[in-house]
Amino acid sequence: MPPRSATHLVLIPSYDPGIRVYETVRAARAAWNPVWVVVDGSTDGSAERLTAIAAEDPGLRVFVLPRNAGKGAAILHGLRAARAQGFTHVLTMDSDGQHPADRIPAFMAASAAKPGAMVLGRPLFDASAPALRVRGRRISNAITNLETLWSGIDDSLFGFRVYPIAPLLEIMLARRSMRRFDFDAEAVVRLRWRGVEAIGLDAAVRYFRPTDGGVSHFHYWRDNACLTAMHLRLLGGFLLRLPWLAARRMRRPREPL
Repeated sequence: MPPRSATHLVLIPSYDPGIRVYETVRAARAAWNPVWVVVDGSTDGSAERLTAIAAEDPGLRVFVLPRNAGKGAAILHGLRAARAQGFTHVLTMDSDGQHPADRIPAFMAASAAKPGAMVLGRPLFDASAPALRVRGRRISNAITNLETLWSGIDDSLFGFRVYPIAPLLEIMLARRSMRRFDFDAEAVVRLRWRGVEAIGLDAAVRYFRPTDGGVSHFHYWRDNACLTAMHLRLLGGFLLRLPWLAARRMRRPREPL
């Protein structure tokens, strides 16, 4: 097992994840120490099993929230606890096995080399990726690039990424949004507005079928409505910031915004 990091941890929000969560946690622990899981009101028995696994593994910690509050809310819970214990960065990843645990060390190394930046995964899709999901995210990515004046966000929705805790916590505690499916995209836009640099690294994505233990909580209409409302908020903020963002872009044309 890897040595314990005093600054960087892996944070996995988890809601009724199916059987893949145990392999996800095992793979994450093989790649990094420590790993934290925030069980977001799951009712599938995974909270009890993960808690039992953590009792035998000092590098794994499990938080159990009493009710489902959303991905962003689960991450916020982990961020607060991480800051209280002196950690400075978290790598977030999904619990359903889609994200590549073997890329954790490379992402953490990139973050350690440039701690003021966020390290964002660039998803490499294979044939398992639903075509509708892949096409749909292109719309969100295009709007996100507009909102940040094309400043290095290759994918706004891919949740495999490293955040510096302090600026992300400040942003989240200042508003009531970013608690559910809107978390990933809004986080990167608002961090870019604050001047946090974005570093992109490739990461393979695998979608599992239900017969292989795959579980998806994506609801096409509900979650797209959430993203639409989020982008309307952000576009309003973008227009207010546009003169300042454009001036900053012009002053440093060869660097990310």
